[in-house]
Amino acid sequence: MAKKESFALERNDERVIIHFDYDCFYAAVFEREDPKLRLLPFAVQQKQIIVTCNYEARRRGLYKLQLVREARHKCPEVIIALGEDLTRFRNASKDNYLFLRCFAWNHKVERLGFDEVFMDVTDMVDYNVDLLNHNALSSSFFHLDRNDPTVGFLFDASCISGHTFPTGSPQAVGLSTSTTASLTPALGKLYLRLLLGSHIAQFLRHQLEEHKSYTCTVGVSTTKLMSKLVGNLNKPRGQTTLVPPYEWSLDTGESNVTRFLDAHDIGKVPGIGFKTAQKIRQYVLGRPAAFHAGLVYGSTKEQVSVGEVRLSPGMKAEVLERLLISPGTPKDLGSKIWCLINGIDNTEDSYIKLDVMTAVKRELTLLTCSLIKRMRLDLMVDAEDDTAFGDEVPSSEVLNTSKRWSAHPRILRLTTRPRPPRNPDGSRPRMFNRTSKSCTMPSIIFSHKQNIESIAEQVVNSSLLPLFRQLHPEESGWDLSLVNLCAANMAFAGTDSKAGAGRDIGRMFRRQDDVLREWKVGDADLAILRPSDLTKNASQISEPEQPRNRDIGSSRHGSEDMDRSTQDSGVADDVWNSEAETAELGQACPVCGAHMPPFAVAAHQRFHSLPE
Repeated sequence: MAKKESFALERNDERVIIHFDYDCFYAAVFEREDPKLRLLPFAVQQKQIIVTCNYEARRRGLYKLQLVREARHKCPEVIIALGEDLTRFRNASKDNYLFLRCFAWNHKVERLGFDEVFMDVTDMVDYNVDLLNHNALSSSFFHLDRNDPTVGFLFDASCISGHTFPTGSPQAVGLSTSTTASLTPALGKLYLRLLLGSHIAQFLRHQLEEHKSYTCTVGVSTTKLMSKLVGNLNKPRGQTTLVPPYEWSLDTGESNVTRFLDAHDIGKVPGIGFKTAQKIRQYVLGRPAAFHAGLVYGSTKEQVSVGEVRLSPGMKAEVLERLLISPGTPKDLGSKIWCLINGIDNTEDSYIKLDVMTAVKRELTLLTCSLIKRMRLDLMVDAEDDTAFGDEVPSSEVLNTSKRWSAHPRILRLTTRPRPPRNPDGSRPRMFNRTSKSCTMPSIIFSHKQNIESIAEQVVNSSLLPLFRQLHPEESGWDLSLVNLCAANMAFAGTDSKAGAGRDIGRMFRRQDDVLREWKVGDADLAILRPSDLTKNASQISEPEQPRNRDIGSSRHGSEDMDRSTQDSGVADDVWNSEAETAELGQACPVCGAHMPPFAVAAHQRFHSLPE
């Protein structure tokens, strides 16, 4: 019964997905700053817990989520750094993400936490498959640029790079040693695409290590689920490709996907949480499964494998649906779990049946909230720091005005995919065609004064629903399987960095008081003098050791017989209180007593020598 149900599931193996998992990421960030730590037992602490440690520390018995007290007792020489400030990890994660994304043609690169990245390289692989010379596979060239044929790297297309599952030679998995010509077209094409995927994965892994000093573990498959799990087989600094066949074989009753997954504990499958796994274990065992007490949820004492669940009598999606149903759970949770334990994972948010406007509006609002969060995370920087990275903003909070946008997307695009009608026999043809409509990005989406939910509701009502009605003018019955939002056509904002489109003049005006403070003369430093005070002040600031000619009228303080404000003192008596400052007034004329700079003395004396 379980096998028949599995046959009904449809696989989509059209993509090539690479999963990058940075080795001991938190520790690697510190090791990049101080390379000597790589050879020493090193751990990163948060609160009283070791959140991660390098492999030298693990070799000496340390492990993640260990109490610091226990770690020091186990390895007294361990070096522990405090890692509660996530800034350096966030910045390093985004730096690595941007580095990997620059290689992707379609920019389908997604971060998972700080230390994992998924990359869809389908378009790059398909482009290079068409250029392969099957008569000289061992001297192939992988093109990294469609427009420049010289950009790329040499590779051996006769074998997969790195490890494989199942392990062994190509013959062990039913493949030819030098070419895929003898295979069935579908199996040969999938194998060849995964082969090229393994080589671009190895290239990117080496580039990341060479330029960023981070090592990583890589998995290659056709889904995020399988690429993530298969990469765990060869840690650290290794890579593994899950080779075909992925479809069920009528002869063996299994595929390499189920063969690989069946050995995993049900709780190790991404997307199946602790409580869900415990319910499934209880169903299979007929009683609650024991587990270790921990800080939150400890590890289970009784493992139940994916194979045991999948082959359990009567197991199918409907059984899981009834087993896992509870208030607040999605109604299709059982179907999703059943797909996961059969190795089927779609990264897109597909819908069973989306055909009424209320459901469409609800999903558009959720997608818009998600889009705004990602925009604020990736496109916002600190107002006083062009190189800083934005932090996630809680959906219920108004954005902190100390952040600013480093770029503004100009286009908002809505994409949908209706299901094709069923065939006469009840089957449904596969269709991946999508329809899209775009509009100018609403300015409200960049608002600092409203929370995310409020902004999302306005964007949906003013922009997305009109776009949706252009795509689907019918009132209902669209039977959509996909709805997608995209922010495109980035316009970089003014900044001091190289990526900016000119200087931010608003920021320049806001900062000018701080920048010019040391050269600015305050109004409080100057006193207002009356014209009658000029003569008195000039006599007060004159140097006593310089005798003044009393025959000259007190009004003659300049080089001519009239007052010159540039040579008079315009400063109040209490301002000049230093002998050094008095000396800076210059030299006094021995004839008229006027003060002037030293370089003007000679010219001033020539003035006195002129005939009357």
